[in-house]
Amino acid sequence: MTPQLVVRAVPPSLLPGHDGSAEMKSAVLAEAEGILDDAELQRGRAMEPAAGLRFLVSRVAQRRFAAGLLGLPEAGLRASYSCPQCGTGVDVSHGAPGYTYRDGRLPLALSLSRAAGWLLLAAVPDAEPEVRLGVDIEDPDRTNFKGFTELALTPAEREAMRDVAPKALPAEHARLWARKEAWLKMTGAGLRTAPSSLDVRALPGLRDLAPAETGLPARLAAAVALSPSG
Repeated sequence: MTPQLVVRAVPPSLLPGHDGSAEMKSAVLAEAEGILDDAELQRGRAMEPAAGLRFLVSRVAQRRFAAGLLGLPEAGLRASYSCPQCGTGVDVSHGAPGYTYRDGRLPLALSLSRAAGWLLLAAVPDAEPEVRLGVDIEDPDRTNFKGFTELALTPAEREAMRDVAPKALPAEHARLWARKEAWLKMTGAGLRTAPSSLDVRALPGLRDLAPAETGLPARLAAAVALSPSG
């Protein structure tokens, strides 16, 4: 059975702090401190200020997304991330996202990605414990650099790129990179797996996300990897 997938794109104009004003930054921090957990706040504060602000904004958006899907108060959720190396719990602020409510883990698979100021949220409500989810968006401007193919693509993928028109290569590179990121998030391997060793043209549960499905601009590539339940 294929689990239900819910995706939601948030444009830069709707993300608090996008204008860079001191007032907005203060509002973002106050909002984050009101609903995020200590591990999330500590991670955001440890980052360079602009990166930390983006991190906190995305965590607030993800929490609200999850709470809305489940019909629960956002401040009542507790983040409980899962990392293959660090385990699962409220002290873990990285890895596969998840939440608990009143000490019970919620049946919700989640994933989040950022690119070009946009935020993409994905979820599977009522997910079985074995369901895994990864989503990614990519800006072609970030994959249009010399050496990308050697760094990111397998020999077979590089061979397939020979038939792609030069002007279409940045978009195709972004599409493949989004697929790789989505798959590695779903498996939990992350970039511990060399992207150039992973052929993502035909993996089960991995597909591109069209702009009509996400609400993202057509120039951005998006992909989702979803493990089946049962």
